[in-house]
Amino acid sequence: MSELQSSGRAAAAKRTQTIRDGLRKRHRSEQLFRALGILAICAALGFVGLLFADVLRKGVPAFWQANLHLDVTFDPELIGADPRPVRAEGQSIADYNAAILAWQRSIAMLNWNNVVEASMRSVTPADLEIDSRQILSIPETNARHVIREAFVANPDLMGQTVRFDLLASANTDNWVKGNIDRTLGDAQQQLSAPARQLIDALEENGTITQDFAWGIFTNVDSRSAPASAGLAGAFMGSLYMMLVVIVLAVPIGVASAIYLEEFAPKSRFTDLIEVNINNLAAVPSIVFGLLGAAVFINFFHLPRSAPLVGGLVLTLMTLPTIIIATRAALQGVSPALRQAALGLGASRTQMVFHHVLPVTFPSILTATIIGVAQALGETAPLLLIGMSAFVASIPGSVVDQATALPVQIFLWQGNENRNFFEARTSAAILVLLGLMILLNAVAIFLRTRLERRA
Repeated sequence: MSELQSSGRAAAAKRTQTIRDGLRKRHRSEQLFRALGILAICAALGFVGLLFADVLRKGVPAFWQANLHLDVTFDPELIGADPRPVRAEGQSIADYNAAILAWQRSIAMLNWNNVVEASMRSVTPADLEIDSRQILSIPETNARHVIREAFVANPDLMGQTVRFDLLASANTDNWVKGNIDRTLGDAQQQLSAPARQLIDALEENGTITQDFAWGIFTNVDSRSAPASAGLAGAFMGSLYMMLVVIVLAVPIGVASAIYLEEFAPKSRFTDLIEVNINNLAAVPSIVFGLLGAAVFINFFHLPRSAPLVGGLVLTLMTLPTIIIATRAALQGVSPALRQAALGLGASRTQMVFHHVLPVTFPSILTATIIGVAQALGETAPLLLIGMSAFVASIPGSVVDQATALPVQIFLWQGNENRNFFEARTSAAILVLLGLMILLNAVAIFLRTRLERRA
Protein backbone atom coordinates (compact mmCIF):
# COMPACT_ATOMS: atom_id res chain seq x y z
CA MET A 1 0.00 0.00 0.00
CA SER A 2 2.79 2.37 0.89
CA GLU A 3 4.51 1.55 -2.38
CA LEU A 4 1.35 2.42 -4.32
CA GLN A 5 1.01 5.70 -2.46
CA SER A 6 4.64 6.59 -3.04
CA SER A 7 4.38 5.76 -6.75
CA GLY A 8 1.17 7.85 -6.97
CA ARG A 9 2.84 10.79 -5.31
CA ALA A 10 5.80 10.43 -7.65
CA ALA A 11 3.49 10.39 -10.68
CA ALA A 12 1.60 13.42 -9.37
CA ALA A 13 4.87 15.24 -8.75
CA LYS A 14 6.02 14.36 -12.25
CA ARG A 15 2.78 15.66 -13.76
CA THR A 16 3.06 18.82 -11.69
CA GLN A 17 6.63 19.31 -12.82
CA THR A 18 5.59 18.71 -16.43
CA ILE A 19 2.84 21.32 -16.09
CA ARG A 20 5.25 23.80 -14.53
CA ASP A 21 7.79 23.17 -17.28
CA GLY A 22 5.08 23.73 -19.86
CA LEU A 23 3.99 26.96 -18.16
CA ARG A 24 7.56 28.20 -18.00
CA LYS A 25 8.02 27.38 -21.67
CA ARG A 26 4.82 29.21 -22.62
CA HIS A 27 5.82 32.18 -20.46
CA ARG A 28 9.25 32.27 -22.11
CA SER A 29 7.59 32.11 -25.52
CA GLU A 30 5.25 34.93 -24.56
CA GLN A 31 8.12 37.05 -23.24
CA LEU A 32 10.14 36.33 -26.39
CA PHE A 33 7.15 37.31 -28.56
CA ARG A 34 6.68 40.54 -26.64
CA ALA A 35 10.39 41.30 -26.88
CA LEU A 36 10.35 40.67 -30.62
CA GLY A 37 7.25 42.87 -30.97
CA ILE A 38 8.89 45.70 -29.03
CA LEU A 39 12.06 45.25 -31.09
CA ALA A 40 10.06 45.41 -34.33
CA ILE A 41 8.29 48.59 -33.21
CA CYS A 42 11.58 50.18 -32.16
CA ALA A 43 13.17 49.19 -35.47
CA ALA A 44 10.25 50.65 -37.44
CA LEU A 45 10.31 53.88 -35.42
CA GLY A 46 14.08 54.00 -35.80
CA PHE A 47 13.93 53.72 -39.59
CA VAL A 48 11.19 56.36 -39.73
CA GLY A 49 13.23 58.55 -37.41
CA LEU A 50 16.31 58.16 -39.61
CA LEU A 51 14.24 59.08 -42.66
CA PHE A 52 12.83 62.20 -41.02
CA ALA A 53 16.23 63.13 -39.60
CA ASP A 54 17.84 62.87 -43.04
CA VAL A 55 15.07 64.93 -44.66
CA LEU A 56 15.30 67.55 -41.91
CA ARG A 57 19.09 67.66 -42.11
CA LYS A 58 18.98 68.33 -45.84
CA GLY A 59 15.79 70.36 -46.05
CA VAL A 60 15.96 72.83 -43.16
CA PRO A 61 19.02 74.72 -44.53
CA ALA A 62 17.11 75.30 -47.78
CA PHE A 63 14.66 77.55 -45.90
CA TRP A 64 17.52 80.04 -45.54
CA GLN A 65 19.03 81.50 -48.66
CA ALA A 66 21.89 83.81 -49.59
CA ASN A 67 20.75 87.38 -50.33
CA LEU A 68 22.61 90.42 -51.64
CA HIS A 69 21.92 93.80 -50.03
CA LEU A 70 22.96 96.33 -52.65
CA ASP A 71 22.63 100.09 -53.04
CA VAL A 72 21.48 100.47 -56.64
CA THR A 73 21.99 103.83 -58.32
CA PHE A 74 19.68 104.65 -61.24
CA ASP A 75 22.29 106.59 -63.21
CA PRO A 76 20.64 108.38 -66.18
CA GLU A 77 23.81 108.08 -68.26
CA LEU A 78 24.15 104.37 -67.52
CA ILE A 79 20.49 103.55 -68.12
CA GLY A 80 19.76 105.89 -71.03
CA ALA A 81 15.97 105.64 -70.67
CA ASP A 82 13.50 108.06 -72.18
CA PRO A 83 11.15 109.88 -69.80
CA ARG A 84 7.80 108.29 -69.12
CA PRO A 85 5.16 109.69 -71.51
CA VAL A 86 2.82 112.30 -70.11
CA ARG A 87 -0.71 112.46 -71.40
CA ALA A 88 -1.03 115.51 -73.61
CA GLU A 89 -4.10 117.69 -73.74
CA GLY A 90 -6.63 116.21 -76.10
CA GLN A 91 -4.82 112.87 -76.32
CA SER A 92 -7.15 109.88 -76.17
CA ILE A 93 -6.78 107.22 -73.51
CA ALA A 94 -6.04 104.60 -76.16
CA ASP A 95 -3.20 106.64 -77.64
CA TYR A 96 -1.81 107.37 -74.19
CA ASN A 97 -1.89 103.67 -73.23
CA ALA A 98 -0.17 102.81 -76.52
CA ALA A 99 2.57 105.33 -75.72
CA ILE A 100 3.00 103.82 -72.23
CA LEU A 101 3.30 100.31 -73.70
CA ALA A 102 5.87 101.52 -76.21
CA TRP A 103 7.85 103.16 -73.40
CA GLN A 104 7.71 99.98 -71.32
CA ARG A 105 8.98 97.96 -74.29
CA SER A 106 11.86 100.37 -74.74
CA ILE A 107 12.69 100.07 -71.03
CA ALA A 108 12.67 96.27 -71.32
CA MET A 109 15.16 96.44 -74.18
CA LEU A 110 17.73 98.31 -72.09
CA ASN A 111 20.73 96.46 -70.66
CA TRP A 112 19.90 96.45 -66.96
CA ASN A 113 22.83 94.16 -66.29
CA ASN A 114 24.96 97.31 -66.47
CA VAL A 115 23.08 98.68 -63.46
CA VAL A 116 23.52 95.41 -61.55
CA GLU A 117 27.22 95.29 -62.42
CA ALA A 118 27.75 98.91 -61.34
CA SER A 119 26.08 98.15 -58.00
CA MET A 120 28.24 95.06 -57.53
CA ARG A 121 31.44 96.95 -58.37
CA SER A 122 30.59 99.59 -55.77
CA VAL A 123 31.08 96.92 -53.07
CA THR A 124 33.99 95.10 -54.76
CA PRO A 125 37.43 95.55 -53.15
CA ALA A 126 39.66 97.80 -55.22
CA ASP A 127 42.46 95.24 -55.42
CA LEU A 128 40.25 92.49 -56.88
CA GLU A 129 40.28 92.07 -60.65
CA ILE A 130 37.03 90.57 -61.91
CA ASP A 131 35.31 90.80 -65.29
CA SER A 132 31.63 91.43 -66.04
CA ARG A 133 30.70 87.79 -66.59
CA GLN A 134 32.28 86.71 -63.32
CA ILE A 135 30.72 89.48 -61.26
CA LEU A 136 27.25 88.88 -62.76
CA SER A 137 27.46 85.20 -61.78
CA ILE A 138 27.05 86.19 -58.12
CA PRO A 139 23.49 87.68 -58.14
CA GLU A 140 20.61 85.67 -59.55
CA THR A 141 19.87 86.26 -63.21
CA ASN A 142 16.48 87.81 -62.39
CA ALA A 143 18.14 90.65 -60.45
CA ARG A 144 17.97 92.89 -63.53
CA HIS A 145 14.24 92.19 -63.83
CA VAL A 146 13.63 93.18 -60.21
CA ILE A 147 15.43 96.49 -60.70
CA ARG A 148 13.76 97.14 -64.04
CA GLU A 149 10.26 96.48 -62.65
CA ALA A 150 10.95 98.84 -59.76
CA PHE A 151 11.90 101.57 -62.24
CA VAL A 152 8.85 100.93 -64.44
CA ALA A 153 6.60 101.19 -61.38
CA ASN A 154 8.29 104.43 -60.26
CA PRO A 155 10.24 106.34 -62.96
CA ASP A 156 11.05 109.01 -60.36
CA LEU A 157 13.82 106.66 -59.14
CA MET A 158 16.01 108.03 -61.93
CA GLY A 159 19.05 109.61 -60.33
CA GLN A 160 18.35 108.09 -56.91
CA THR A 161 20.11 105.35 -54.95
CA VAL A 162 17.86 102.66 -53.50
CA ARG A 163 18.66 99.67 -51.32
CA PHE A 164 17.61 96.36 -52.92
CA ASP A 165 17.56 92.90 -51.37
CA LEU A 166 18.37 90.58 -54.26
CA LEU A 167 18.68 86.82 -54.37
CA ALA A 168 22.14 85.42 -54.84
CA SER A 169 22.58 82.81 -57.55
CA ALA A 170 22.29 79.10 -56.82
CA ASN A 171 26.05 78.68 -57.21
CA THR A 172 26.65 81.53 -54.79
CA ASP A 173 24.26 79.96 -52.30
CA ASN A 174 26.09 76.64 -52.62
CA TRP A 175 29.44 78.32 -51.99
CA VAL A 176 28.18 80.27 -48.95
CA LYS A 177 26.58 77.19 -47.38
CA GLY A 178 29.62 75.02 -48.02
CA ASN A 179 27.83 72.63 -50.36
CA ILE A 180 30.85 72.79 -52.69
CA ASP A 181 34.21 71.35 -51.72
CA ARG A 182 36.47 74.38 -51.48
CA THR A 183 39.60 72.28 -51.95
CA LEU A 184 38.69 71.40 -55.54
CA GLY A 185 40.56 73.04 -58.39
CA ASP A 186 39.24 75.91 -60.49
CA ALA A 187 38.29 73.55 -63.32
CA GLN A 188 35.93 71.67 -61.00
CA GLN A 189 34.34 74.73 -59.41
CA GLN A 190 31.06 76.25 -60.57
CA LEU A 191 32.32 79.79 -59.91
CA SER A 192 35.54 81.44 -60.99
CA ALA A 193 38.27 82.17 -58.45
CA PRO A 194 37.65 85.98 -58.47
CA ALA A 195 33.90 85.40 -57.97
CA ARG A 196 34.55 83.07 -55.03
CA GLN A 197 36.94 85.58 -53.51
CA LEU A 198 34.39 88.39 -53.91
CA ILE A 199 31.64 86.26 -52.33
CA ASP A 200 33.82 85.63 -49.28
CA ALA A 201 34.53 89.36 -48.99
CA LEU A 202 30.85 90.31 -49.33
CA GLU A 203 29.84 87.71 -46.77
CA GLU A 204 32.43 89.05 -44.37
CA ASN A 205 31.25 92.66 -44.61
CA GLY A 206 27.54 91.73 -44.41
CA THR A 207 26.57 92.45 -48.01
CA ILE A 208 25.66 88.76 -48.38
CA THR A 209 23.54 87.29 -45.59
CA GLN A 210 21.49 84.18 -45.04
CA ASP A 211 17.80 85.16 -44.80
CA PHE A 212 14.60 83.14 -44.62
CA ALA A 213 13.63 81.95 -48.10
CA TRP A 214 10.04 83.19 -48.40
CA GLY A 215 10.36 82.64 -52.15
CA ILE A 216 9.92 78.90 -51.65
CA PHE A 217 6.29 79.60 -50.77
CA THR A 218 5.59 82.65 -52.96
CA ASN A 219 7.47 81.98 -56.21
CA VAL A 220 6.76 79.60 -59.07
CA ASP A 221 9.26 77.18 -60.55
CA SER A 222 12.02 78.70 -62.67
CA ARG A 223 14.73 77.35 -64.94
CA SER A 224 16.33 80.65 -65.91
CA ALA A 225 16.68 81.71 -62.25
CA PRO A 226 16.99 78.50 -60.19
CA ALA A 227 17.54 80.31 -56.89
CA SER A 228 14.08 81.87 -57.17
CA ALA A 229 12.29 78.56 -57.84
CA GLY A 230 9.35 78.05 -55.50
CA LEU A 231 6.29 75.95 -54.81
CA ALA A 232 3.48 78.47 -55.32
CA GLY A 233 2.34 77.04 -58.68
CA ALA A 234 2.58 73.43 -57.49
CA PHE A 235 0.73 74.29 -54.27
CA MET A 236 -2.16 75.88 -56.13
CA GLY A 237 -2.26 72.94 -58.55
CA SER A 238 -2.53 70.51 -55.63
CA LEU A 239 -5.19 72.71 -54.03
CA TYR A 240 -7.35 72.70 -57.18
CA MET A 241 -6.96 68.93 -57.50
CA MET A 242 -7.97 68.38 -53.88
CA LEU A 243 -11.04 70.57 -54.43
CA VAL A 244 -12.03 68.37 -57.38
CA VAL A 245 -11.47 65.24 -55.28
CA ILE A 246 -13.53 66.58 -52.38
CA VAL A 247 -16.38 67.75 -54.60
CA LEU A 248 -16.60 64.44 -56.51
CA ALA A 249 -15.17 61.63 -54.37
CA VAL A 250 -16.85 62.49 -51.06
CA PRO A 251 -20.53 62.66 -52.13
CA ILE A 252 -20.20 59.82 -54.66
CA GLY A 253 -18.28 57.59 -52.26
CA VAL A 254 -20.55 58.18 -49.27
CA ALA A 255 -23.72 57.81 -51.36
CA SER A 256 -22.43 54.57 -52.88
CA ALA A 257 -21.57 53.15 -49.47
CA ILE A 258 -24.99 54.08 -48.05
CA TYR A 259 -26.80 52.48 -50.96
CA LEU A 260 -24.77 49.26 -50.88
CA GLU A 261 -25.03 48.89 -47.11
CA GLU A 262 -28.57 50.09 -46.41
CA PHE A 263 -30.68 49.84 -49.55
CA ALA A 264 -29.16 47.48 -52.11
CA PRO A 265 -30.68 43.97 -52.12
CA LYS A 266 -28.26 41.14 -51.48
CA SER A 267 -27.63 39.46 -54.81
CA ARG A 268 -24.82 38.21 -56.98
CA PHE A 269 -24.69 41.56 -58.72
CA THR A 270 -24.12 43.50 -55.49
CA ASP A 271 -21.61 40.86 -54.36
CA LEU A 272 -19.75 41.40 -57.64
CA ILE A 273 -19.76 45.16 -57.05
CA GLU A 274 -18.40 44.72 -53.52
CA VAL A 275 -15.63 42.40 -54.69
CA ASN A 276 -14.60 44.84 -57.42
CA ILE A 277 -14.58 47.78 -54.99
CA ASN A 278 -12.29 45.83 -52.65
CA ASN A 279 -10.06 44.92 -55.57
CA LEU A 280 -9.89 48.53 -56.79
CA ALA A 281 -8.60 49.59 -53.38
CA ALA A 282 -5.54 47.38 -53.96
CA VAL A 283 -4.87 48.43 -57.57
CA PRO A 284 -1.54 50.32 -57.99
CA SER A 285 -2.04 54.04 -58.47
CA ILE A 286 -0.17 54.03 -61.78
CA VAL A 287 -3.03 51.96 -63.28
CA PHE A 288 -5.43 54.80 -62.49
CA GLY A 289 -3.02 57.13 -64.29
CA LEU A 290 -3.15 54.93 -67.39
CA LEU A 291 -6.94 54.89 -67.17
CA GLY A 292 -7.06 58.67 -66.82
CA ALA A 293 -4.76 59.21 -69.80
CA ALA A 294 -6.82 56.84 -71.96
CA VAL A 295 -10.28 58.06 -70.95
CA PHE A 296 -10.08 61.70 -69.88
CA ILE A 297 -7.35 62.87 -72.26
CA ASN A 298 -7.50 60.61 -75.32
CA PHE A 299 -11.27 59.99 -75.36
CA PHE A 300 -12.85 63.07 -73.77
CA HIS A 301 -9.99 65.38 -74.91
CA LEU A 302 -9.76 67.21 -71.62
CA PRO A 303 -6.79 69.60 -71.30
CA ARG A 304 -3.51 67.87 -70.56
CA SER A 305 -1.62 68.74 -67.38
CA ALA A 306 -4.72 70.34 -65.83
CA PRO A 307 -5.87 70.02 -62.21
CA LEU A 308 -9.28 68.90 -63.52
CA VAL A 309 -7.84 65.74 -65.06
CA GLY A 310 -5.57 65.15 -62.08
CA GLY A 311 -8.52 65.55 -59.72
CA LEU A 312 -10.63 63.11 -61.73
CA VAL A 313 -7.86 60.50 -61.67
CA LEU A 314 -7.32 60.93 -57.94
CA THR A 315 -11.09 60.76 -57.43
CA LEU A 316 -11.16 57.31 -59.05
CA MET A 317 -8.28 56.25 -56.83
CA THR A 318 -9.84 57.63 -53.63
CA LEU A 319 -13.40 56.35 -54.17
CA PRO A 320 -12.74 52.73 -53.04
CA THR A 321 -11.11 53.93 -49.83
CA ILE A 322 -14.03 56.21 -48.95
CA ILE A 323 -16.62 53.56 -49.84
CA ILE A 324 -14.95 50.83 -47.78
CA ALA A 325 -14.41 53.12 -44.77
CA THR A 326 -17.98 54.43 -44.90
CA ARG A 327 -19.42 50.92 -45.12
CA ALA A 328 -17.31 49.84 -42.15
CA ALA A 329 -18.64 52.79 -40.16
CA LEU A 330 -22.23 51.94 -41.10
CA GLN A 331 -21.72 48.30 -40.13
CA GLY A 332 -20.50 49.41 -36.72
CA VAL A 333 -23.85 51.00 -35.85
CA SER A 334 -25.94 48.89 -33.49
CA PRO A 335 -28.96 47.21 -35.16
CA ALA A 336 -31.02 48.35 -32.17
CA LEU A 337 -30.79 51.95 -33.39
CA ARG A 338 -32.21 50.99 -36.77
CA GLN A 339 -34.94 48.88 -35.23
CA ALA A 340 -35.90 51.63 -32.77
CA ALA A 341 -36.17 54.21 -35.57
CA LEU A 342 -38.26 51.90 -37.74
CA GLY A 343 -40.40 50.94 -34.72
CA LEU A 344 -41.25 54.58 -34.12
CA GLY A 345 -42.57 54.89 -37.67
CA ALA A 346 -39.56 56.34 -39.49
CA SER A 347 -39.11 55.37 -43.10
CA ARG A 348 -35.95 53.58 -44.18
CA THR A 349 -34.58 56.79 -45.66
CA GLN A 350 -35.34 58.74 -42.47
CA MET A 351 -33.76 55.98 -40.41
CA VAL A 352 -30.53 56.17 -42.42
CA PHE A 353 -30.17 59.93 -42.76
CA HIS A 354 -31.66 61.06 -39.43
CA HIS A 355 -30.35 58.38 -37.08
CA VAL A 356 -27.61 56.15 -38.55
CA LEU A 357 -25.60 58.64 -40.61
CA PRO A 358 -25.15 61.24 -37.82
CA VAL A 359 -23.63 58.54 -35.61
CA THR A 360 -21.12 57.53 -38.30
CA PHE A 361 -20.32 61.05 -39.43
CA PRO A 362 -17.05 61.34 -37.39
CA SER A 363 -15.70 58.09 -38.85
CA ILE A 364 -16.77 59.05 -42.38
CA LEU A 365 -15.15 62.47 -42.04
CA THR A 366 -11.92 60.94 -40.76
CA ALA A 367 -11.81 58.43 -43.62
CA THR A 368 -12.50 61.19 -46.13
CA ILE A 369 -9.69 63.43 -44.90
CA ILE A 370 -7.25 60.51 -44.76
CA GLY A 371 -8.23 59.54 -48.32
CA VAL A 372 -7.69 63.11 -49.50
CA ALA A 373 -4.31 63.22 -47.72
CA GLN A 374 -3.32 60.00 -49.48
CA ALA A 375 -4.34 61.47 -52.83
CA LEU A 376 -2.31 64.61 -52.05
CA GLY A 377 0.88 62.59 -51.99
CA GLU A 378 0.36 60.58 -55.19
CA THR A 379 2.85 61.08 -58.00
CA ALA A 380 2.71 58.19 -60.49
CA PRO A 381 -0.81 58.82 -61.89
CA LEU A 382 -0.07 62.51 -62.33
CA LEU A 383 3.06 61.81 -64.35
CA LEU A 384 1.05 59.77 -66.83
CA ILE A 385 -1.44 62.57 -67.52
CA GLY A 386 1.29 65.11 -68.30
CA MET A 387 1.48 67.03 -65.03
CA SER A 388 5.26 66.69 -65.12
CA ALA A 389 5.47 69.56 -67.61
CA PHE A 390 7.36 72.70 -66.63
CA VAL A 391 4.77 75.34 -65.69
CA ALA A 392 6.10 78.76 -64.69
CA SER A 393 2.77 80.30 -63.67
CA ILE A 394 0.14 79.97 -60.99
CA PRO A 395 -3.02 78.27 -62.32
CA GLY A 396 -6.13 80.41 -62.18
CA SER A 397 -8.67 77.60 -62.56
CA VAL A 398 -8.98 73.83 -62.71
CA VAL A 399 -8.48 73.80 -66.50
CA ASP A 400 -5.22 75.76 -66.56
CA GLN A 401 -1.93 73.94 -66.92
CA ALA A 402 -0.35 73.18 -63.56
CA THR A 403 1.81 70.78 -61.66
CA ALA A 404 1.49 69.36 -58.13
CA LEU A 405 3.65 69.20 -55.04
CA PRO A 406 4.70 65.52 -55.44
CA VAL A 407 5.50 66.07 -59.11
CA GLN A 408 7.47 69.22 -58.30
CA ILE A 409 9.53 67.18 -55.85
CA PHE A 410 10.12 64.62 -58.60
CA LEU A 411 11.24 67.31 -61.04
CA TRP A 412 13.59 69.01 -58.57
CA GLN A 413 15.12 65.68 -57.62
CA GLY A 414 16.22 65.22 -61.23
CA ASN A 415 17.62 68.74 -61.66
CA GLU A 416 21.21 68.87 -62.87
CA ASN A 417 22.25 71.36 -60.15
CA ARG A 418 22.32 68.68 -57.46
CA ASN A 419 24.16 70.78 -54.89
CA PHE A 420 21.34 73.32 -54.77
CA PHE A 421 18.20 71.34 -55.58
CA GLU A 422 18.90 68.37 -53.33
CA ALA A 423 18.30 70.59 -50.31
CA ARG A 424 15.37 72.33 -52.00
CA THR A 425 13.84 68.93 -52.78
CA SER A 426 14.03 67.98 -49.11
CA ALA A 427 12.45 71.33 -48.21
CA ALA A 428 9.57 70.59 -50.61
CA ILE A 429 9.19 67.15 -48.99
CA LEU A 430 8.91 68.85 -45.60
CA VAL A 431 6.19 71.16 -46.96
CA LEU A 432 4.26 68.18 -48.37
CA LEU A 433 4.66 66.18 -45.15
CA GLY A 434 3.53 69.22 -43.18
CA LEU A 435 0.34 69.47 -45.25
CA MET A 436 -0.38 65.75 -44.85
CA ILE A 437 0.26 65.86 -41.10
CA LEU A 438 -1.99 68.92 -40.88
CA LEU A 439 -4.80 67.11 -42.70
CA ASN A 440 -4.48 64.10 -40.40
CA ALA A 441 -4.43 66.37 -37.35
CA VAL A 442 -7.60 68.06 -38.58
CA ALA A 443 -9.21 64.64 -39.03
CA ILE A 444 -8.32 63.61 -35.49
CA PHE A 445 -9.50 66.91 -34.05
CA LEU A 446 -12.83 66.87 -35.89
CA ARG A 447 -13.47 63.24 -35.02
CA THR A 448 -12.77 63.84 -31.33
CA ARG A 449 -14.94 66.95 -31.27
CA LEU A 450 -17.86 65.33 -33.08
CA GLU A 451 -17.70 62.19 -30.93
CA ARG A 452 -17.95 64.34 -27.79
CA ARG A 453 -21.02 66.08 -29.17
CA ALA A 454 -22.58 62.76 -30.05
